Amino acid sequence: MDVLWSSPEPPHRVRDVLEELTPQRKLAYTTVMTVLDNLHRKGWVQREMDGRAYRYRPSATREEVTARALRDLLDASGDVETVLLHFARSVSERESAVLRDALGEPPDGMGGR
Repeated sequence: MDVLWSSPEPPHRVRDVLEELTPQRKLAYTTVMTVLDNLHRKGWVQREMDGRAYRYRPSATREEVTARALRDLLDASGDVETVLLHFARSVSERESAVLRDALGEPPDGMGGR
């Protein structure tokens, strides 16, 4: 996914992804093809036929996927409130300001309560 997200020129053929990964690790073409096919089946990437090869592009941005993963973790936790409280205590001032702004709350964190 990192190759698909980081390249300015989507969509990519299997060969394009393989070439990006080759300096880091030796992978077979069929391995990359299988992974991209699985990612397509799971909805992580979209593909379109171009001649005899598919071209792949991410279905969502890295940020959207990260947010979905966080949502899944919260849903699986069994105690969303406790998890959120622990998380809130771990954020930086800047992150806290971003969250307050997104929630439309004043800087004092009271939010009209």
